[in-house]
Amino acid sequence: MTDTIAILRECGAFLEGHFLLSSGRHSDRYFQCARLLRYPDRAAAALERAAGEAREALRSGALKADAVVGPAMGGIVVAYELGRQLGLPAFFTERDEAGRMALRRGFEADAGVNVIIAEDVVTTGKSSAECAAVLEAFGANISAIFCVVDRRDAGDAPLAGGLDRLPLFSAAKLSAEIWEPSDCPLCRQRLPFVKPGSRKK
Repeated sequence: MTDTIAILRECGAFLEGHFLLSSGRHSDRYFQCARLLRYPDRAAAALERAAGEAREALRSGALKADAVVGPAMGGIVVAYELGRQLGLPAFFTERDEAGRMALRRGFEADAGVNVIIAEDVVTTGKSSAECAAVLEAFGANISAIFCVVDRRDAGDAPLAGGLDRLPLFSAAKLSAEIWEPSDCPLCRQRLPFVKPGSRKK
């Protein structure tokens, strides 16, 4: 069986330090999946097991999917690779000039189409929820969430947008300490943080 965590470490995608997450919270670990996704062969291997689970769910009828959609930036390559492995079309949502998630570049989601949302890392589910809202406005059905890393802990709040109701396929499950800025022990140690994510809001 493919060791996704080992692949993440080999690619330098599993980072430890003091990080400001897109959610505004702080953490001692960060998963920079872009470092994995720059290697197509390693990305394919890292996602193979989870993609196989999704494929089996499709075969059994437990899951329906007509397309894979990823929120930009982190979900673009993940959606492509999952679509490739499942034999499904893949595209992405991205932010417009006002910073709102949208379908652009001529991409469309027909009413009734079943969609898997593909992400790099799931923590709060905010990006996936924004992507889902865009697709649902076109009448699409969100059937599952797929990610490279599920970094949630058991006590974390439910995923944004009610996404906990959906099956989640993850290539790796890796927890990390996450704090509100006012409670961050790394801040109290005056350790500078870095913000490696791309989302501005």
